[in-house]
Amino acid sequence: MPQPLVKLVVTGDDFGYCPKRNQGIVDCFQAGGVSNVSLLVNGSAARHAAELAKRYQIPTGLHANLSEGTPVCQSLRKGSTLLNSDGFFHGKMGFRDVLHSGQLIMTEVEQELRAQIMLFVELMDYLPCHMDGHQHIHVLPEVRKVFAQVLSDSGILYTRVPVEPGLQACPWLPPHLQNFYTQVEKEALESIPVFRHYGIRWPDVYLGLTTMGQNMSVPNLKRALGHAVEACCPPTSLDTPRMGRPFLTAELMVHPGYPSQPREGGCGEGPDTFSQSVDRQHELNALTDPSLLALFVRERVQLCAFKDL
Repeated sequence: MPQPLVKLVVTGDDFGYCPKRNQGIVDCFQAGGVSNVSLLVNGSAARHAAELAKRYQIPTGLHANLSEGTPVCQSLRKGSTLLNSDGFFHGKMGFRDVLHSGQLIMTEVEQELRAQIMLFVELMDYLPCHMDGHQHIHVLPEVRKVFAQVLSDSGILYTRVPVEPGLQACPWLPPHLQNFYTQVEKEALESIPVFRHYGIRWPDVYLGLTTMGQNMSVPNLKRALGHAVEACCPPTSLDTPRMGRPFLTAELMVHPGYPSQPREGGCGEGPDTFSQSVDRQHELNALTDPSLLALFVRERVQLCAFKDL
């Protein structure tokens, strides 16, 4: 059997969000479309997700959440700068606004991150091999340093650096998403020296911003993989070793599942429109399409978990 050209971690995010998302991710894992999951420990179905992960031996990391729902740290559930006037996290953009205004207390960020790791260990009986940030909060200014310090102190080796080759060549993305993803990439690039300083690792290349929801298809996934290989390997020799290895490593972020039901799930406020969207099942269907699995074989893409890198 030929050596793989790409070792690809396909990470199903938001495991623990609700029972329907959990079941969809498990079905996708069993069909070979997902190889790794990222657990929301403050999700309403986190314990259910942990039980499923153990039952089906699904490699599981931590999806650190500071933007949706409520803290797991009891002392931060009242009067914390992490919370809005309703007692919930500030939201994807609200968190960024409060951070940029200088109102967030970084010791509270650290306290919550450490509490989420402790709860993960309680649920899973082991430390997460990787830890990323829900809605990419982990690469934000100031947060990135606290995040890296916590990972280093905890002995967690891997994180996610969301810089996707070919992002600017995707005219189908609406302007608001293109702007948000461009900002995420800028912040991710600025995080690299910080993560390196603390000895944190990440795959050679990241994919997933351009293939979310209805944008996920076999042709789009093939295009994204092509951009990844082109960005990391000379076009004259795709087998050229990278960093002493005969293959490159990549992570594909995905959000498969069955759509959440209204008032069922979420992180304390109920499921959002993203989770209730039919896009969740669209991703599940795309990831389990036999033609995609055949493409992986043909292109020498081996699915694996972070622990296998």
